Amino acid sequence: MTVASRSNPTVPAASISSFARPEPVPDVTPHYEERLQQDLDWIGRLIDIVGRQIVEALDDAVRAVLELDKDRAANTVLGDCTINRQTRELDRLCHAFVARHLPSAGHLRYVSSVLRLSIGLERIGDYAATIARTACQLTVEPPPTVARDLEVMSEQARRSLADALQAFDRRDARQAQATIAATQQFARHFDRVFDDLVREGEAGSRPVLDLFALIATFNRLQRVIHQAKNVCDETMFVVTGKVKSERQFNLLFVDASNTGPSQLAEHHAKKTFPDGGGYDSAGWQHAEDVDPAYIAFAETVGLDLRGAWPTELDTLREQLDQYDVVVGLDPTTREHLPKLPFHTTAIVWGLDPDLRPEAVYRELTPRIRDLMERLYGEQPS
Repeated sequence: MTVASRSNPTVPAASISSFARPEPVPDVTPHYEERLQQDLDWIGRLIDIVGRQIVEALDDAVRAVLELDKDRAANTVLGDCTINRQTRELDRLCHAFVARHLPSAGHLRYVSSVLRLSIGLERIGDYAATIARTACQLTVEPPPTVARDLEVMSEQARRSLADALQAFDRRDARQAQATIAATQQFARHFDRVFDDLVREGEAGSRPVLDLFALIATFNRLQRVIHQAKNVCDETMFVVTGKVKSERQFNLLFVDASNTGPSQLAEHHAKKTFPDGGGYDSAGWQHAEDVDPAYIAFAETVGLDLRGAWPTELDTLREQLDQYDVVVGLDPTTREHLPKLPFHTTAIVWGLDPDLRPEAVYRELTPRIRDLMERLYGEQPS
């Protein structure tokens, strides 16, 4: 399946009565494989039609926002009703396939993935409708900077979704992996978009209602990109039988000098949860060496801090978007943190700075385990 671009002919909207109900196949037939393939083809064709319509709906919704075209926006909202009906029919076809063929192995994986895919497609249709509704709320066209952001982000969302659907149709694991990589690289773009909207708000150049509508638009486009990744995960499941791996989280432990507690936290996390993600530490004050008392204590619990050195938080300013969670170990951490990226979360544990290393370790270890369990479940590793 190749999802049509704006320049390609679009597929006419198929009514459920005319498309999704083929002539019933007799229950008794010597051509079982032919019947099974016919049913699979009907499912694949409906995915193709819904995918094309959703991509077109996204294009129309974004164009309505950029051009303040409220008629186009209204038509996009109404078109979501067709998409919803077709995703429900897709669900019906899948359940009928299971009941008729009692599939196993590859066919069962495919149908179970399509059932999850239909939910995602319906949500993307809802996102397009929401974007179109925001166009009806705007009073003026978006400013040039925001319009450029919108065009870039909508193109990325559209391309990601089209590539993901194509990979699913072709059972192309390599294309799915490449699409996942592309969606991950684009994640930081939303931070720049948010900054541009904040500047518009501070300048007072737009009504507040318009800014909220634009934020909603960008948020839905971001969700489309996330859904595209989910489609790719389903492709990998169909092809390999492997469910998507747990998300990896990158943690940054921060205190004043990075000479003691934060070093201990980093190295304990690395040793205890080696597969749980990435771990670093830093401090907002300059320091030359790790505290010898912490080096000596670390050896007693199987940690080696002899090769560690303090890192200044300021040197990581441009890389903060790589961290999912920043853990502050000093009560004043928030006062010293730079502005964090939109998708980075800061928590503060606030240890007593006068505690000795062994007391710090006793406080840190259960908190780190609790954090890992919240991120990964009851048995992080």
